[in-house]
Amino acid sequence: MSFNTFGKIFRFTTWGESHGPAIGCVVDGCPPNINIGEIDIQKELNKRKPGQSKFTTQRKEDDKVIILSGVFEGKTTGTPISMIIYNKDMRSRDYETIKNKFRPGHADFTYFKKYGIRDYRGGGRQSARETASRVAAGAIAKKVLEKKIGLKYNVKGAVTQLGILGCDKNKWDDKFISKNPFFCPDKSILKLWEKYLLSIRKAGSSCGAIIEIRARGVPVGLGAPIYSKLDMDLASAMMSINAVKGVNIGSGINSAQLTGEQNSDEIKQKGKKTKFNSNNAGGILGGISSGQEIIVSFAVKPTSSILTSRKTIDRYGKNTSISVKGRHDPCVGIRAVPIGEAMMHCVILDHFLMNNAQCNS
Repeated sequence: MSFNTFGKIFRFTTWGESHGPAIGCVVDGCPPNINIGEIDIQKELNKRKPGQSKFTTQRKEDDKVIILSGVFEGKTTGTPISMIIYNKDMRSRDYETIKNKFRPGHADFTYFKKYGIRDYRGGGRQSARETASRVAAGAIAKKVLEKKIGLKYNVKGAVTQLGILGCDKNKWDDKFISKNPFFCPDKSILKLWEKYLLSIRKAGSSCGAIIEIRARGVPVGLGAPIYSKLDMDLASAMMSINAVKGVNIGSGINSAQLTGEQNSDEIKQKGKKTKFNSNNAGGILGGISSGQEIIVSFAVKPTSSILTSRKTIDRYGKNTSISVKGRHDPCVGIRAVPIGEAMMHCVILDHFLMNNAQCNS
């Protein structure tokens, strides 16, 4: 299987399977002399790890990361940073009854048709378990950006829609996001979300979600106007996350409903600072960051592993039905928040390094 590496200058390669002995990644292109330790990476991994609430899969993984190379005496050396996370709570027997069947809406079918291999143990390489490695890489990118840009740089993600229930983004509260299991930014909707998702889980079903990632303190000028647009690479990064089916930059697809007057982000100068009256562009104009808040949102489809019986075929081409038991997220989108944050960090650092190389800034 090829294409396990992401990035141009700041690059990471992930490896491992859901029910294998371990997963991990190798980060290349990280600048030297960045203060980093396992505790910094663990802090980000703890946001994503399973089994933290009744609203996510009950698989228990501590997701403890071990740095194998590239860090000496608490500082990066500029050499490849290798990290490993051991799998501990695999229950492959949960998948025995479906090992010859394809889950509708899942990559089981296409994976088997392409590679001729059916790793039914939690999905193998195609499992969202892989994303823990991305979060580890994103934690490193975050530390580099905080040193290079400063503490004004900040990325915050949240679930802005859970199934059919949205929230009021005007009530976005960074502190509240960190205090609830839904990464919900709007305190007023939380109780309704809890009732809704519990009913979905009780019914043996699942629901999708919309996640929004906001990056603040990003300097002007990151990105290139043709084949390395910042928004192009961000869209690619978010689409690479398991179960993501759509990405918006700023107003995104809703821009089609606006007039030119409504969509234009008027500009004014106030002293030495340039101000925008709105941010439909999501902080990116012509593929280049404008200095505004970068806003990316993406849609995550409902979890394919559901208890409800569905029609399908088996690996031999025979019609059958499938009901998936075991430990699954009723809404996989909830745990996609720290993954989206990590991918944002990685893309911004990659473009920051490319911009420095070209413009010597």
